[in-house]
Amino acid sequence: MALYAPEIIFFALWLGWWLDRRFGELPFWHPLVGYGSLVNWVERGLNPDSQPQGHSVSVVKKRFLGILALLLALLPFITLMFCLIPETESGYLFWVHIVLQGGVLYFALGAKSLSQHLTQIERPLLAGDLEQARFYVGWIVSRDTSDMDEVRVTRAAIESGLENGSDSAFAAVFWFLLAGAPGVLLYRMANTLDAMWGYRAERFLSFGWAAARFDDALNLVPARISALFYALNSPYGTSGIKSGLRCWWKQGRGWESPNAGPVMAAGAGALKVRLGGGDTYHGHWKERPILGEGCPPQVKDLRAAEKLVGRVLLTWLVVGSIFLLAVGYLVS
Repeated sequence: MALYAPEIIFFALWLGWWLDRRFGELPFWHPLVGYGSLVNWVERGLNPDSQPQGHSVSVVKKRFLGILALLLALLPFITLMFCLIPETESGYLFWVHIVLQGGVLYFALGAKSLSQHLTQIERPLLAGDLEQARFYVGWIVSRDTSDMDEVRVTRAAIESGLENGSDSAFAAVFWFLLAGAPGVLLYRMANTLDAMWGYRAERFLSFGWAAARFDDALNLVPARISALFYALNSPYGTSGIKSGLRCWWKQGRGWESPNAGPVMAAGAGALKVRLGGGDTYHGHWKERPILGEGCPPQVKDLRAAEKLVGRVLLTWLVVGSIFLLAVGYLVS
């Protein structure tokens, strides 16, 4: 079985990017929506804290059940993906490989969707419609938005754009480059499980531990490469590169998330804006470390952040293509 051929991954990489850029997220149904419904069913069946008697179960058992749920939610689909990959890659099956793997990357990428969300927030801000901007930023952040002023809306949108750029696009490309369709499928499903089970709410604190730690492990390397690419793609040239690297080094480790911290700090430094700081979560004010340097973000910085995410994605594609060509040359 042909599990990994660099020349196929090369063409499929650009096909997946083009499909996402051309069509974006499907407007009627997305495979991850169906997957989310399925894993909700798994969680309700295995998570003791979704039942009235859940508090009587030990933390160790809850974590064990969380690990079991993680395996049940991942392994059948990865096995199916391996079975769907044609056994050869010659003739017309070469193109079947490319279409299959490029299609899986397309469903996993989400880069255009993120760009559209940021634009959707930017437009009402430019028009002075703060209520509408609050409404749209609430789609992509977990914090309360009802009391946000323009600066906090803009800050929340930039933070989400930088973090989700790494999560939804860059890390997906990383795992596709390393392991093709099975790799990116594993990553996207694990990322979805973290989004659904990784909350620090009482219901998921123990059960979701395995999903959160697994997603952290999968993002460990791509998040740091993304932080480097954010700094190197600064719109402010050498001074922005230095600022991005400096903020990553000094501030990245102080953030609550081990992977979001380096990414957001480097991105904030590259844009020369100050992110982080306090915000309202679930009705309570929460102070957070400062990321970046300079002034609080303005609306124009939101457009700059969107462009930065786009440039970094292209950097991933170009560097990844060079990597694939080098691997193909070495194994030929």
